[in-house]
Amino acid sequence: MVCDHLPRLFSEPYYARLLSAAGAVIAEHGTHLMVTTVTPTSSTLPALSGAVLIVGARERHPLAIKLSTSGVPVRNIGRPPHDLKLPFADVDNLDGGRQAAEHFLLTGRRNVAAIGGPPSLPGARDRLEGLVRTLQAAGAPDVPVAYGDFTAASGTHAMQWLLRHAPGLDAVFVASDLMAAGAIQALRRAGRKVPADVAVIGFDDAPVARHTVPALTTIRQPVEELATVATRLLLTGAAGIDPVLPTELVVRESA
Repeated sequence: MVCDHLPRLFSEPYYARLLSAAGAVIAEHGTHLMVTTVTPTSSTLPALSGAVLIVGARERHPLAIKLSTSGVPVRNIGRPPHDLKLPFADVDNLDGGRQAAEHFLLTGRRNVAAIGGPPSLPGARDRLEGLVRTLQAAGAPDVPVAYGDFTAASGTHAMQWLLRHAPGLDAVFVASDLMAAGAIQALRRAGRKVPADVAVIGFDDAPVARHTVPALTTIRQPVEELATVATRLLLTGAAGIDPVLPTELVVRESA
């Protein structure tokens, strides 16, 4: 069950990678993957049979809350919101933010800004927290933050906002590669060179990261492995196991 609007299911590379890997595991068990989308505020529980993977549940999502007490086998992909008691599998978003901050510091960047994902998503909050906590510990200035919705267009708009409100920035951490691609476009239009004027680090290591100009330095999250682990734990009914997979800095040309 994907807690997002239907068009995003087809436009967001993360979902394609996740569902493809989950489907491969399910096929090994001789059954089929059925995908349903629900809006972030939907309260109508769709007809469900078998076990359920939840993707993208935000704070106080009514359907995720219902599923958490339904008795249906369920596992959340990503750390669940604080109001949900669900087994999960996640990546280390907090450490990903830390790695981005340390790379900026090691390469002499001090005026770091950030483009975060939706604050209602725990993973998006963790990425930002890892960055900010590390920069604060190093005595760096406060981090100005704009927010997007993981689309390229929102990354462009957020970068434009940051350029107006924090014109002295020399680095920006972006919570997804698609948003980072949009941010790079905004910087180019503003006459800022990447990375000479502004270093950019994304998050995901999605295919777009290798096709931006310059190629995007990013935090790799093992999306396919995450889906595989979560699906196997769901199908085997494993309890008390909530794995958190490591993230990794991938250095290219943008930072």
